[in-house]
Amino acid sequence: MPAISQRMHLVLLTAWTVLWFAVVEPHGGFSWHYLRTGGELIYQGSSGDGTGGLNLYAHHPELQMGPVSFLTAGLFNPFPEATGQFLAAALMSALGLVILVLAGRSAAHHFLGTGTNHQRLRQRVLIAGLAFIPMWIEVAVRFGHLDDVLALFFTALAVRAVTRGNAALTGAFLALAMDSKPTALAFVPLLLALPRHQWLRAGLWCAGLVAAAWLPFFLGDAQTFAAAKFAIPNHPASALRWLGIDDPETPGWDRPAQFALGLLLGGIAVWRGRWAAVVLLGANARIVLDPSVYTYYTASVLLGTLLWDVIGQRRLVPWWSWLALLVLYGSVFAVPDDSARGLIRLAFVAVSTAYVLLWPVRERGDRGGRRGRRRPPARTDEGPAVEAGARPEPPATPWAGPPAAR
Repeated sequence: MPAISQRMHLVLLTAWTVLWFAVVEPHGGFSWHYLRTGGELIYQGSSGDGTGGLNLYAHHPELQMGPVSFLTAGLFNPFPEATGQFLAAALMSALGLVILVLAGRSAAHHFLGTGTNHQRLRQRVLIAGLAFIPMWIEVAVRFGHLDDVLALFFTALAVRAVTRGNAALTGAFLALAMDSKPTALAFVPLLLALPRHQWLRAGLWCAGLVAAAWLPFFLGDAQTFAAAKFAIPNHPASALRWLGIDDPETPGWDRPAQFALGLLLGGIAVWRGRWAAVVLLGANARIVLDPSVYTYYTASVLLGTLLWDVIGQRRLVPWWSWLALLVLYGSVFAVPDDSARGLIRLAFVAVSTAYVLLWPVRERGDRGGRRGRRRPPARTDEGPAVEAGARPEPPATPWAGPPAAR
């Protein structure tokens, strides 16, 4: 197969990304000022009025992004504000394409030795990517939420590390995700997708890097703990309303409940042999219990459906990605009633969660549709382990795309 045909899906996805970027960017950057302010404050140190540096979260609880996000955002501050925002939006848009490459390579590695048709895999990535990109531009360009972008990017890198059986990188990337956005805590069950003997190493890397990023702020100013209690209005279109929670603002138990539900569902997914659903379930836990309904929340769901569609199952049409886009994003424009939109969000979470946990799927290397509890192949000194009885494939798979780490 000619090399250009192997990369055609990436050419099409790049063109799709550029088109959406051109349409949205002139009216984008809705929340970029939060990142710009945080980027200025975190590099301020002991200078200024004393509200920056390690005092940042104590004096600015409204800045609910992680320190890695502010450190990254601060790199754009030397530019004029409009230029810095444009460059940041361009970089964040490009990371969406890198995530698609990572998802494809993760799937190729996961199915190594199973006789996977890589042409069909590329088609799945293309079709799912066409749904993913509009929501990615929503979070990256329209809202300019660098924290969500980095959290999802590092999570995609963690998934890649899981498929390669690399415990240290899995833990490190999950930590960086949480250091960018605390809501990434719901994706921690990905650690359990590693072989059991690697759990401790991965967990230590994860815990160590999380502590290194966050502890200085808590030790530097005890008022930092108050930032965790920052409340936002409970929107009439939130799924919380359908769960009987009519509090005007975020209930005190809400955020711990989001994390607990995400961790529980993710743990069940790994136990059921469906680790590729962890990100989708963690995102579901957030949108079903979050009092707000910002459209950029859906980007994390689309990353979850992308990973499920290309790694968690083997059907050609990745219909969960398109279903999530149409149901969660399309309903914002097609359904005027707040209460009805809340019910739609709740229904999507219930149906998609039940499906990925309970519906029979054809497992990796299983041509008969039997269910099993398989983990990704462990990496040995000679390379990825191959399932017993499967014919090994060469290390270089037909999956083509630019190196993600460049």
